[in-house]
Amino acid sequence: MESKKLTNRDINRLAFNSLLLQASFNYERMQGAGWAAAVAPTLGKIYGDDKEGLGKALSHHTSFINTHPTLAPFLMGILMAMEEAHEPRELIDGLKNSMFAPIAGIGDALFWFTVLPITAGIASSIAQQGSVLGPVLYFIVFAAFFCCRFPLARIGYRLGTKAVSTLKEQTAKVSRAATILGTTVIGGLVASVISINLLPEIVLNESSTISLQADLIDNIFPNLLPAVITAGVYYLYKRKKVKPTILIALIIVIAVILSYLSIV
Repeated sequence: MESKKLTNRDINRLAFNSLLLQASFNYERMQGAGWAAAVAPTLGKIYGDDKEGLGKALSHHTSFINTHPTLAPFLMGILMAMEEAHEPRELIDGLKNSMFAPIAGIGDALFWFTVLPITAGIASSIAQQGSVLGPVLYFIVFAAFFCCRFPLARIGYRLGTKAVSTLKEQTAKVSRAATILGTTVIGGLVASVISINLLPEIVLNESSTISLQADLIDNIFPNLLPAVITAGVYYLYKRKKVKPTILIALIIVIAVILSYLSIV
């Protein structure tokens, strides 16, 4: 491992640059361009005059990623420590791809779905009583989330520096564990976010009907349709190389047609 080139100031700058994560959000690579912009100055210091190495590293860091903005500096810190140690590109990419989804799930559950909604409820209740402490409380909590980017980046960097050898030995186990967690999170999101309700009913007699959705499909296999549609979209994207923008347009068109026909 080469001598360290990064200082605490560099890691703090990395944490601040993480604000660029969603600056160029798109449906092809999600946060990929923003991630590369955030880590570019740090990579520039690591690679120095090695323009070819810097270009290769940046091209890999523009790849698809979609993680939680507040926890992103933690992963950035780990990866920059590995870049500084000039670990194999396959190891860096593998760790990045296996960790960003679990980090996204943890961050969303902790920040967006728990702490902030609870804080907003408390702050709103206080504000309704005419107290300025309500919005001040919410601002303090939100500012705390912003500031935690800096210690998270430093923790990630120190962890990456100390754990490079361990990660090299345990990459398969770490990747498998992170993949399982990420798959579980995605499965939960599919069931909770994608909602499809079939309207057709089967008429048995004048006073009795059976709902195709509630009485048949949901009783046999709950959330079957979201799973089927997700699998279909994944097949078209992964196997047939259909662009995300085309898939989005296709879903919208199909939804409009099915709605017009009173099917959904």
